Amino acid sequence: MDLRALRYFAAVAETGHMTRAAERLGIAQPPLSQQIKQLERSLGLVLFKRHPRGVTLTEAGRLFQAEALRLLDDAQAMRARMKRVAEGQAGVLRVGFTSSAAAHRFVPDALRAFRQSHPGIELQLREANAAGLTDALASGRLHAALLRRPVARPDGLRFETLLREPLVAALPVDRLPPPSNGRAKALPLARLCNEPLILVRRPGAPGMYADLLSLCHAQGLAPQVVAEVDRMMTNLNLVAAGVGASVVPASMAGVHPHAVAYLPLAGCETLDAPLTLAWREGEDSLPAQQFHALLQARAKPPAAGSASGPRRRKVPA
Repeated sequence: MDLRALRYFAAVAETGHMTRAAERLGIAQPPLSQQIKQLERSLGLVLFKRHPRGVTLTEAGRLFQAEALRLLDDAQAMRARMKRVAEGQAGVLRVGFTSSAAAHRFVPDALRAFRQSHPGIELQLREANAAGLTDALASGRLHAALLRRPVARPDGLRFETLLREPLVAALPVDRLPPPSNGRAKALPLARLCNEPLILVRRPGAPGMYADLLSLCHAQGLAPQVVAEVDRMMTNLNLVAAGVGASVVPASMAGVHPHAVAYLPLAGCETLDAPLTLAWREGEDSLPAQQFHALLQARAKPPAAGSASGPRRRKVPA
């Protein structure tokens, strides 16, 4: 039994006449009659009572008609759904992000813009550290991920830097250096190293913190790391609790403002925090392709005189 047989049956049941049904279907009457007989043989049922001037449904035929129409409606709905999928108007998009990536306004703004431009696509979001997101991408559990610096670059994955921003020091407010001329000044790296440091575990974010520690060692400094955590947001929770100091992307400045002070780092211009888009090479999901294109377009520097495009958040010196 196939959908064609169901369509033939439905036409005959509605018209009550083989010839009129054949005309509606655009086929000859004898092949239609053969198709109906074959359908009845396959079901082991008599669906129609034959009369000199037409046909009427048997009791079994009336029951079969309800099932056939339901299946035909389902098939039509499925075709409509697949058409929307083919046009990029429906489907599922699974996106992961780190907590520090989500703190940059670019990420929620981009997700909101995608929802507005593709309302028929179901957006599934997941938060994890960079290592977990990379594994999820490689295994096909995610279509795209937004993270800071990649922790690994497995074959088959691609990484694109969308934007960069400076790193800033985060200190408990009661450890804030005295202001100069009424303004908080940039914090020397040596002063930061006098504080107990809270850093993200190196497997979770090796790049940024490896750069920080390398710069400290190059200047003959010996930072004391008192805690390593899985996410940058945990860093700031511990800083707010007075456990120690940390270094975070500038876009995270403002978290726990009552308890955490944020200062630029003096002489640390080489330290920055990228925002990176990761995806599978050869991705065949149309929603994923559309999402990549939207992010890339929004990450482009604005044209002269334009107010659009991502901006680096300024941190007072």
